[in-house]
Amino acid sequence: LPPRSFDQEQACPARTLCPLSLSWARPSFTMLAKAILALALMASTVADASRTLGFVSSRAKPVPKAITGRRTQLAMAANADPDVSIGWNSFKAVEDVPESLVRGPEGNEAMRRRMEKVCRDAQLSITRQIEELDGKGKFQENVWERPNGGGGFSRVMSDGEVFEKAGCSLSVVYGDLPPDAVRAATERGAMRVENMKPGERVPFFAVGLSSVMHPKNPFAPTMHFNYRYFETDQGAWWFGGGTDITPSYLFEEDMKHFHGTYKAVCDKFDPEYYPKFKKWADDYFYIKHRDETRGLGGIFFDDQNDKDPEVHADFAEGCLDAVCKAYIPIVAKRKDTEYTEKQKEWQLMRRGRYVEFNLVYDRGTIFGLKTGGRIESILMSLPETARWEYMHSTEPGSPEAEIMDAFRNPREWV
Repeated sequence: LPPRSFDQEQACPARTLCPLSLSWARPSFTMLAKAILALALMASTVADASRTLGFVSSRAKPVPKAITGRRTQLAMAANADPDVSIGWNSFKAVEDVPESLVRGPEGNEAMRRRMEKVCRDAQLSITRQIEELDGKGKFQENVWERPNGGGGFSRVMSDGEVFEKAGCSLSVVYGDLPPDAVRAATERGAMRVENMKPGERVPFFAVGLSSVMHPKNPFAPTMHFNYRYFETDQGAWWFGGGTDITPSYLFEEDMKHFHGTYKAVCDKFDPEYYPKFKKWADDYFYIKHRDETRGLGGIFFDDQNDKDPEVHADFAEGCLDAVCKAYIPIVAKRKDTEYTEKQKEWQLMRRGRYVEFNLVYDRGTIFGLKTGGRIESILMSLPETARWEYMHSTEPGSPEAEIMDAFRNPREWV
């Protein structure tokens, strides 16, 4: 049968509600959405560390003796202590908020505690400012802990006045990484496991903060950020992270403001940072099977250990401080703009692309599928509603076609 027109689709009663409240779509794409979710759920429980802490670095840099911990453990699966490894069933709620979650193997205690405090302070500050912008929604906080493996603070807002869903999760995670987790974490991870023996595990520590904001209005963009610090017992430490923006409609002044804010932060530390990290974001958030980017980029970086650790920590802190400066003025400007049903449906289709990237390509998600963990925190990144429409194409010259060109041909904004 030939593809239906938009008007025919509107009149068609044979529509089905997709899982995850993925809006209304044709039955064939309902099955696709179910299959995607089923794969994510069946593969294993997704680690909170996966998104919050990103993926394993391929480069190792010698560290001071204070950072060097015990030797890599040769723990065969039959003899391994199950409490040391990340596990889906090892998480429990904590009623009293602990002063610190930093424990685990020997390492750079001062940097671990500094980054935990930086992330916690940013989490509280950012969520407070988002609540003020929303005017109605409040963040619900869940504190969770895994014996011998860390824990975290997850804060989520649902059905606010401005935001359909907003989440911000802090994780402090440590334990032993199996080879599959190291290999799956990044395309360069294979280099790290070449000399690993069967059953060998790499002790690690990681702390990070991750967040995704999904506004209701299609003219207000989605925003994501992630900043993390990672150590392994193989003598490696590094910082990673980034902030990126995903609009459904293009407003060049908004993109100039967002990218300009982060360029200013980057320029304070290294004039090469912004062009390098901007391109890294364009490359990383690329949906191969669609030949388009998830959004309009920002900055993205990993494996940063070529400067003093304090300098890298200062940069991560500066980037976190810039989140609300870069994002809130844009949402405040667009949140009350009138929109049509067709424009809302376009936003839901772009959210569908967001889901595709996160479940198919995101290295953090793949890392989590190999390690197990607190699934509620990782799925926090997904929107409550999204849409897939069969054989959809944009109308030439339309605002939708304009932003599609930007998704397919990354631009320089500042």
